[in-house]
Amino acid sequence: MTTATLRGRFQWTVVVPVLAALLLVVTWSSHEHPVTLAAIGAALVGAVLAAVHHAEVVAHKVGEPFGSLILAVAVTVIEVGLILMLMSSGGDAASTYARDTVFAAVMITFNGIVGLSLLVGASKHHLVSFNASGTGSALATVIALAGVTLVLPRFTTSADGGAYTPFQLAFAAVASLVLYGAFVFTQTVRHRDFFLPVTSDRYGRVTGVIRDEDGDDHADPPAAKDAWFSLVLLVVALVSVVFLAKLLSPTIEYGVAAAGLPYGVVGVVIALLVLAPESIAAVRNALRNRVQTSLNLAYGSAMASIGLTIPTIAVAMIWMDGPLTLGLEPVQMVLLVVSVAVAMLSIAPGRAKTLQGVVHLVLLAAFLVVSIQP
Repeated sequence: MTTATLRGRFQWTVVVPVLAALLLVVTWSSHEHPVTLAAIGAALVGAVLAAVHHAEVVAHKVGEPFGSLILAVAVTVIEVGLILMLMSSGGDAASTYARDTVFAAVMITFNGIVGLSLLVGASKHHLVSFNASGTGSALATVIALAGVTLVLPRFTTSADGGAYTPFQLAFAAVASLVLYGAFVFTQTVRHRDFFLPVTSDRYGRVTGVIRDEDGDDHADPPAAKDAWFSLVLLVVALVSVVFLAKLLSPTIEYGVAAAGLPYGVVGVVIALLVLAPESIAAVRNALRNRVQTSLNLAYGSAMASIGLTIPTIAVAMIWMDGPLTLGLEPVQMVLLVVSVAVAMLSIAPGRAKTLQGVVHLVLLAAFLVVSIQP
């Protein structure tokens, strides 16, 4: 075995899932000590990052449209696993964890990932350009998903407290899957060129799309053995994430309560953790003047967070006790409406300056402030 091969086998993305699984086995029956809990928390974060990495490797190997689905499913497993483990602990805010996490994901993608991408991209390249038709269709899909799953429950009258009846929840789950599936087909099969990075002139006007030598705008796929290796590590990482979250969930709730913070902060923490890899990838693409890819990541993550998480939670509620509150609170609804309006104005021209990035990031800051202090 060569030195390069050995080095590849012992990268952090390989070591972390294995260590996380070993820690899970060792601490399953006894994990109350603060040092143990700190180790579990560190392993949880590392396993999340490693899982997304290996999902991207497998997705690249299988190609589209299945690659996008694999990556989305992997991220959804992480998000749903964290949500369900917190809900199963039966805390005071168990019924709102799903809503708070999904809404936080929407705010972080709409304003955090998009804002950072536009800011760093425009700061380096003066103007950034993207396909307004493709990005606009992604934004429209996310708006429809958020409206059906997060806004409508606050105004229905068949169930109290921002909840859906079982029939309404089933409809929302099916509608979410239909919208997500339709978009994936549009992005990866029917109108793929609308979502490729673009070239532009000095005024930011789009002049064409960027392709690689293979014509697919992707690096060459990994070897089959590397893809299978990543698949095994992906499964190990996902299992570790779900059950490490179960061990850590009482501590998370206790820490939030002890700090005097609202329980909605837990959802923000989960969303930040799950979306960290996408945020890093989006900024890197923006620096390379591929803001279209950054926007694909942002709105695709928001879409998966709603379109796959809500149906999965809906199915899980068959076996879980207690209500599921999905309807947004008034402050959350105002933030969503303002974010949607700003996003539409940012996308419509097909080009953006640093100003648009700053506006989005200020909205993200406003969301974080009212999450910490409503």
